[in-house]
Amino acid sequence: MPSSSRLFPFTDPTIPNIQFGGQEGSSFESVADKMFNDFHRSVSDAVIYSVALSVLSTGAILVIAYLVYRCLKEHGLPSINIKTTGVHGGAELTPLLPDSTIQDATIENFLNEITREKHIRFTSQQLNGYTQHMSAELGEGGFGAVYKGMLPNGLDIAVKVLHRNPKTGNHEVTEQQFMAEVGTLWRTNHANLIRLIGYCYDGGMRALVYEYMPNSSLDKFLFDRKRMAGSSLLLAIAVGVARGLRYLHEECQKKIIHYDVKAGNVLLDDSLTPKLTDFGMAQLLSRADAHATVQARCGTVGYMAREVVDVETAAITEKCDVYSFGMLLFEVISRRKIIDNSLPESERWLPLLAWTMYQEGKLLDLMKKCHNSMAAADEEQWKETAERMCKVAFLCVQDPPNARPTMSMVVNMLEGHLEIPPSEYPLG
Repeated sequence: MPSSSRLFPFTDPTIPNIQFGGQEGSSFESVADKMFNDFHRSVSDAVIYSVALSVLSTGAILVIAYLVYRCLKEHGLPSINIKTTGVHGGAELTPLLPDSTIQDATIENFLNEITREKHIRFTSQQLNGYTQHMSAELGEGGFGAVYKGMLPNGLDIAVKVLHRNPKTGNHEVTEQQFMAEVGTLWRTNHANLIRLIGYCYDGGMRALVYEYMPNSSLDKFLFDRKRMAGSSLLLAIAVGVARGLRYLHEECQKKIIHYDVKAGNVLLDDSLTPKLTDFGMAQLLSRADAHATVQARCGTVGYMAREVVDVETAAITEKCDVYSFGMLLFEVISRRKIIDNSLPESERWLPLLAWTMYQEGKLLDLMKKCHNSMAAADEEQWKETAERMCKVAFLCVQDPPNARPTMSMVVNMLEGHLEIPPSEYPLG
């Protein structure tokens, strides 16, 4: 066998052989292999440790960032307070409506928070372009006018331009409604609520940009006798509005009271899906608050709950919305207005007329007056629908307010999942 000096000509004969596994005569090659393996193992351990440390650090940063985001989202809105009475007698309403001393800088901070939630901030120049200088008016109300427009991507929009308060000539009420609508709708996402696309807070313009509803408002649909509607469609519209209110009252992080539920504030899309709109008087409460205290008589006559009529200040609860929804149900059933002074005195007040005809077993006659041949063609179906909706409406307008059902109960009763209890005379 060749000597090791021939195999490893550079081996120093003074270096002794090192034993591996109890054997002598192993070469320097084995020593090098062991040193390399030890070095490789040390490097690998260091790399693994570094990667693990990086992953843990990144994870910690993400967790902290998420917690900060949640905290800012829940508590980071600027303080725009009005006083309210809660279950403990002194709670403050969650920031929504500003007082008369609100500064533009505060509103700017608020809008910056909203913009981070993906809503678009438009300039007045852009909105004038999209609406062809507000040339196509869709309607006008107490707070402003609504115009049709189109975004550059072809999306139809409705632009609500808020007016100054005609009594004071200043922007106080305009700012309040603007903040109320933006502050409410940016928190919501529901099939039966209007979608806020963006807003304009530019110079003297205060405007809100919504998705366009091609079938206009529910009142125009109901009171136009030329527009045919079967009992199943009317029930579906009622259920849709009820679901929207249930979402506001029970499913949002903050309880939202619309406080102006009526047929004119329900819009219909191209498939006649109802969507609640006009949140200018909305009240936003924490779950711990029982109610908000506001100036009364800011709702719509006929729809306002009796507990808030003819008082200087009113305790606003979700039961006010339930009452208003009951009045809306009467209009959907009969396709006529709550109050119609052109009719004989006994028929002018719709809820009283509905109760009288219900007691006499003649609810179908009430529907036949408005639906004519459609009600006559399928009397059994129309009768069942009329009785179901009327019974729920009677419950919704009960006094005292705590006798009214929740909107969850209303939805379940209208959908047939919950038995409708008998109601007492609701108009005492």
